[in-house]
Amino acid sequence: MIQRLPSPPLRPFVSLLWASGDSDQGAPSEDERERVLPTGAMHLVFRLSADPLKLFEDAAAPSGYDGGHAVVGGARASCYVRRVSPNSGSVGAMLQPGAALPLFGVSAAELSGRHTRLEELWGPAAEAIRERLANLRSAEARLDTFESVLLQRVPRVRGLHPTIAAALERLSVGADVRGIVNDSGYSHRHFIALFEGAVGLTPKRYARVLRFRAALARLAAEPRVTLAELALAAGYGDQAHFNRDFRGMAGISPTEYRGAAPRFPHHVACTKSASGR
Repeated sequence: MIQRLPSPPLRPFVSLLWASGDSDQGAPSEDERERVLPTGAMHLVFRLSADPLKLFEDAAAPSGYDGGHAVVGGARASCYVRRVSPNSGSVGAMLQPGAALPLFGVSAAELSGRHTRLEELWGPAAEAIRERLANLRSAEARLDTFESVLLQRVPRVRGLHPTIAAALERLSVGADVRGIVNDSGYSHRHFIALFEGAVGLTPKRYARVLRFRAALARLAAEPRVTLAELALAAGYGDQAHFNRDFRGMAGISPTEYRGAAPRFPHHVACTKSASGR
């Protein structure tokens, strides 16, 4: 997989671009699954192989459903389960808060917590773009083309609502949601609507995902840190609180996550014992 930052005109809308090829994965079994843990961000992905995204209600579901080839993954505060497909070259972007309306014509709240087929938002252009990307040979060429497509779809001048931009900045350093709302000058209801429309999650849920991501990063990077130490450093009341919150977002406990030793922090293979298969 290759990753890169977008060009400056696209940065208000996209935080990261990436492309993966067929050789980035081994050959998984016919029904190998993984949990994809929440990041708090929206994602746009084009799958370039014949296999569509296959999703499952949970790790133990006997069968899944087709999620499509060009997909918008809304912001979420819990994991989802997907099939790990062979030959699944893809191109994607992690989107910034506020990107949903200029890119897709709907608020982030309407896309939150689910996968939406891009053709529902872009019409036939979605499949035409996918075919164009699939016909390119290199990941670099695919990223260049993907970025140009996104640049054509965003307005030349647009900024995130300054109140929401300030809130995101304060949440990133652990500020209290109530204080942020009080300082905004808006009513509680109006502020929540503004925030959820831009981000896709309420401020409290978004703050929970940020805390989860920080804990997840340390859990993945420091195998010797105890869960009690990690819970305290991340701002949880105690280890039991951390365990409950982690399981609610990841679908597994911190101990199970550590034992799985995932290659990528937000992608965890579903074991047979966890999935019931």
